[in-house]
Amino acid sequence: MALKKVKGNIERMFDKNLTDLVRGIRNNKENEAKYISECMEDIKQELRQDNLSVKSNAIAKLTYLQMLGYDISWAGFNIIEVMSSSKFTLKRIGYLAASQSFHCDSELLMLTTNMIRKELNSQNQYEAGLALTSLSCYISTDLARDLSNDILTLLSSTKPYIRKKAVLMMYKVFLKYPDALRPAFPRLKEKLEDPDPGVQSAAVNVVCELARKNPKNYLSLAPVFFKLMTTSSNNWMLIKIIKLFGALTPLEPRLGKKLIEPLTNLIHSTSAMSLLYECINTVIAVLISISSGMPNHAASIQLCVQKLRILIEDSDQNLKYLGLLAMSKILKTHPKSVQAHKDLILQCLEDKDESIRLRALDLLYGMVSKKNLMEIVKKLMVHMDKAEGTVYRDELLSKIILICSQNNYQFITNFEWYVTVLVELAQMEFGSKQGHVIGAQLMDVCIRVQAIRTFTVTEMAQIIDVYASTSQFTIMQEVLYAAAWLCGEFAGELKDPEETLRSMVKYKMLPQHIESVFLQNILKIFTFIVKKYEINEQYDDVLRICDLVMEKLSESIKSGELEVQERASTSIMIIKIVQEEFLARKSNGNSKLMDNGDGEVENISYPLIADELGSFFDSELNPVAPKAQKKVPIPEGLNLDEWINEPPTESDSDSENELEENLFVKTDKENISKYQPEPTKEEIRKSREARKYEQQNNPHYLKSIDTPDRNGDENFENVPVAELNLNVPLKVIGQKRSDKYLKASNDKLTNKKKKNRKKKRKSASSSDDDLNQGPVIEIKRDMELPEGATLSDAGSDRSEKDDPHRALNIDLNLPEYDYTSKAVVIKEKKIKKEKKRSKKKSDKNETISKDDGNGGDREKNRKKKSDRRKGIKVDKSGEANLLGLDQDVVVRDYEEVKHIKKEKKKSKDVKEKGREKKKKSSSGYEEALGISTPSKEFQ
Repeated sequence: MALKKVKGNIERMFDKNLTDLVRGIRNNKENEAKYISECMEDIKQELRQDNLSVKSNAIAKLTYLQMLGYDISWAGFNIIEVMSSSKFTLKRIGYLAASQSFHCDSELLMLTTNMIRKELNSQNQYEAGLALTSLSCYISTDLARDLSNDILTLLSSTKPYIRKKAVLMMYKVFLKYPDALRPAFPRLKEKLEDPDPGVQSAAVNVVCELARKNPKNYLSLAPVFFKLMTTSSNNWMLIKIIKLFGALTPLEPRLGKKLIEPLTNLIHSTSAMSLLYECINTVIAVLISISSGMPNHAASIQLCVQKLRILIEDSDQNLKYLGLLAMSKILKTHPKSVQAHKDLILQCLEDKDESIRLRALDLLYGMVSKKNLMEIVKKLMVHMDKAEGTVYRDELLSKIILICSQNNYQFITNFEWYVTVLVELAQMEFGSKQGHVIGAQLMDVCIRVQAIRTFTVTEMAQIIDVYASTSQFTIMQEVLYAAAWLCGEFAGELKDPEETLRSMVKYKMLPQHIESVFLQNILKIFTFIVKKYEINEQYDDVLRICDLVMEKLSESIKSGELEVQERASTSIMIIKIVQEEFLARKSNGNSKLMDNGDGEVENISYPLIADELGSFFDSELNPVAPKAQKKVPIPEGLNLDEWINEPPTESDSDSENELEENLFVKTDKENISKYQPEPTKEEIRKSREARKYEQQNNPHYLKSIDTPDRNGDENFENVPVAELNLNVPLKVIGQKRSDKYLKASNDKLTNKKKKNRKKKRKSASSSDDDLNQGPVIEIKRDMELPEGATLSDAGSDRSEKDDPHRALNIDLNLPEYDYTSKAVVIKEKKIKKEKKRSKKKSDKNETISKDDGNGGDREKNRKKKSDRRKGIKVDKSGEANLLGLDQDVVVRDYEEVKHIKKEKKKSKDVKEKGREKKKKSSSGYEEALGISTPSKEFQ
């Protein structure tokens, strides 16, 4: 035996420990995988030895390798073996490996139940603490059920170290085994007043986590937490308590009245920024909950806003972000208090941190009013010119549009200004991905606001004119989609429709969806122009316009896009018919002679061709609700799950697969038959000349230019000056066009203030509703929906099925069901007999129901009467059945408990009667043999 120990000690001297493993991995970076595989083989050899010290060394190395990403699940039995060691140093290694490699679904956990129970009952507090710490990482439902009583017993330990860990461990037990919450809650409630601050803080953490999803179950603890909040000096515990009060206040508004004063004192006195932030958050929640039943708390709001301003002005980026986040919560209920700090929010747009800039943008969205909308948008556009980063610029652009369009353009008083802003944004942000947003806004404003159509269509015609006259793209292409559609849909608002048509037919290469819109709206404008010329009998002008449009459409019909081809070909056929009709009218005049049947000839005028063309486009377009398509009912007889045609057979699918496989692959025979020889020198020369000619005529190809000698003197004076013939006048604009609207609104405000100085101001004169910067404009707010559908489409809030907190929603105020009584023990013995009786009764009920239809109802009524006699109230909602037991089982348990109580009472009465008889016999009274005294029942 001694030789074995010596031999084992000598072998351990040459084993690699964890330090050697780490050093070896660092020295073998090039062949790390190979080195680790060799180490794995050595570790497996060490695990086969009987010495626990050697095994623990191997497990320590495996733990490190597991942290590097290697799987060590194959060593589960060895880990459990090291965990069962009697030495604490070895045991600690095993529990560490278990906490990292085991999980709640591990199959080996069933082997650890008794071992962990033994550790929990150990006299050594560090062994019990080690088991609790490790168990929290891989506790399963079975372990939680089997060990809940042992962990609950540790709550009464005399050592604070154990009590603290046991309290924290109970939260993990509750998540896996919710039935333990009800019996453990009184003990957990006692720990809130534990003399040790560590245990007290742990209990507060557990209760706060439990109340995070189900706060209404913990309203009864409000007095205890209020006492802790006013007496404790632990900032972290105060943060947890204040968070809990923030969740409890909406459920009990009366609680908020008592919280205002201590929270305000904490805001004044604390220097901890984290505690200050939580106090402000809770004050906001309190004021929201009691706003209807309490007077105005303007002082508390102003205090919170001032403290948040300190956070926002701090150099720490985290505090600045939290300050902006809390300011956005105050903005929802008290916007005027936040609007006073508009300059500070605008300064945050210059911050280097993008998250802070985005949070400031969210604040500006809620700070907008009719008075400051133009000013805020102007500053955002100036900031947009300086901003860097495509993502941030896109976010800035979308936020400008959201600010202006919120609540169906509630804060816009001048729509000409808004259309001008959209046009400037389209020209400013070329290449942005937000072009479709700007285009959608232009179309929405023009459809909804009828008074602005003339101005909007004029702007769109100018955009198309600029696009057609310049060689470079200076505007987003998606905006051209809206411009073409608006010019065609509202062609009657155009100042010069023919000039706009000439600009539209000059379009360059465009995406398919935009080019198809151009073709469709060219036909609309063509129809409007033809109608005007037809009324004036200007047939030559009509034919000229037909030739102009036909020339462009003949090019578009060659497009590679099917949608463009179809629209171009349809338009060409329509225009050809119109052209032939007008040629016939030009030769015959505007009327034709018809015989009326009486031998007389009458002149009959032709109907207007433009009216017939206009019937294609005559309809009133209204905004469509966003979710209108989802509300369209499915027609009767339509089954979306059925096949429209017969499903393909397997033979057809096989042939299609063979065809797809051979579609782009040539066989050897085809390659041999289509072999092409090398080109000759003459063919190479001709292809080269053709390529050069193509490059010379291609405007997109950069050509070489013979430049003068750089070393020689260049005579710049002899360079001729050429005049530029521009269709669009060249303007140098010092400021943006939208600024004139802001200047006009500011002038109106100053004039209004001067007039109000002479008169007495009313309180309502400063409100946004009294601000009239222009005439009242009607905005279409109705949206089209299917018949019988409503606009409200609130999505169903589906709670997460995997959320463990759902099972903890237990009402702790209801009495607990006594499942430890004798009745439950007896129930298991009698349950088989009850099942047989219920089967016999059900068979009888079935026969009765067959003979008489009312037999089942009689049986139910008889059962209800019996339940009433027994004093049992059956709750339909199932609240009385807290443990998930069957209702019949609960009734049987009640009957058995009642029967046991009666038997106890009878035995007690018999004993009392016996005592009375003994007293009487001792007093000298004796009964004769065979003669009994009469009972009270017969008296």
